[in-house]
Amino acid sequence: MSFNDGAQLDPSQVEDRRGGGGGLGRGTMIGGGVGGAILVIVLSLLGVNPGILSDLTGSGQDTGQQQAPAGTGASNGTGTCKTGADASQRLDCRIVGTVNSVNAFWAPYLSKQGVKYTNPKAVVFSGQTSTACGPATTAVGPFYCPGDKSAYFDPGFFDELVSRFGSSGGPLAQEYVVAHEYGHHVQDLLGTLGYAQKDPQGPQSGSVRVELQADCYAGMWAHYASTVNDPATGKPYLQQITQKDVQDALSAASSVGDDRIQKSATGRVNPESWTHGSSQQRQTWFMRGFQSGDINQCNTLTGTV
Repeated sequence: MSFNDGAQLDPSQVEDRRGGGGGLGRGTMIGGGVGGAILVIVLSLLGVNPGILSDLTGSGQDTGQQQAPAGTGASNGTGTCKTGADASQRLDCRIVGTVNSVNAFWAPYLSKQGVKYTNPKAVVFSGQTSTACGPATTAVGPFYCPGDKSAYFDPGFFDELVSRFGSSGGPLAQEYVVAHEYGHHVQDLLGTLGYAQKDPQGPQSGSVRVELQADCYAGMWAHYASTVNDPATGKPYLQQITQKDVQDALSAASSVGDDRIQKSATGRVNPESWTHGSSQQRQTWFMRGFQSGDINQCNTLTGTV
């Protein structure tokens, strides 16, 4: 899903911690954060069980500041992301543009539901960073931390999504990842994020239900994305969605299904250890949000998912 060239981006909505500068520093816990164990079990690890991911990518331990993948524009920083053309050319700018669009969508939508939307912080990092939920590395994948109301993205994950997890790639595959994490922020505002703590594993568990709802919320954003206007120009951030865009998003959702990751890592599938849902579940709930554009159709917390 490509950006309109003339869209004006707001890079102030994203903090860039790559290159070791800015942010909260490396390896520093913030105010006695809840710790990595809770981060692993509860938060919005985008379909990735960290133990399984370590089997695929290595130990997951930080070995020093890593270089950002080619094409991410790390040497320039997200502060240089100014237009939709930048978002179409650079992955880090696409993160900025998607953050802008998602925020612009949820604020008025939730207002109509009687809920005040506040922008979470988005953080772009490379290798490792500190969070209120404990230190995080690339191996954890993108996630949302309710402790500091922040969504964290290492652009290197998007290469892993294609090269190791088999996603077809494409802009909407990447934008889906961002929108999914912001879906967790919406859950945080609505008071449903903590549902994952009640039942952390299994195909019908609270954790799976929370993740599938975030997929549905990502689909809702995609439903409206081409009509969400850039406040600076009054014109949409994004071009009209295509069938290829939808297939890219579904490919990404499928690639991070628990069953697919387990099968790739161990040759076996164990539904009782699922935390994010199967490939089919993730695709189904993304499409439910995309086709309906209705938050009432995203109730994964009751019934069978």
